[in-house]
Amino acid sequence: MAGDKLHPSVSRFKEFVTNNPHIVKEVREGKATWQQLYEEWYLLGEEDPRWNGQSETGKTDAAEVKEDGGKSDLMKNLLNMAKKMDAAQLQGHLYNLSQALGAIQGLIGQFQSNPPPQEPQRETIPPQPFPYRKD
Repeated sequence: MAGDKLHPSVSRFKEFVTNNPHIVKEVREGKATWQQLYEEWYLLGEEDPRWNGQSETGKTDAAEVKEDGGKSDLMKNLLNMAKKMDAAQLQGHLYNLSQALGAIQGLIGQFQSNPPPQEPQRETIPPQPFPYRKD
């Protein structure tokens, strides 16, 4: 069954969504897609204020930060994300990306339309106007 072979992070995300039903509401209302929410959850973590749900004004915390131009909040969030990054995992992702790009470059190199090298043209000797024969 496909559900048994889920990546551990996807399973944790499903559990997180089960504990935070307002996230399902966001998807149903068309405010976000599952992919966007998963990526935010993966990058920001579960403790980020973005997951607190709706505030009294009906806006999410992320929307309030964007409207207020909260530069200090943005910097704080970026620093928190930097602290939560696992250097080994990031290095592994970069290595995989590098390998994928190398493979793509190889494929592109194979399919480029380079003209085949031409053989050098042989000089043709024009026939002699007067036949020469030995007696």
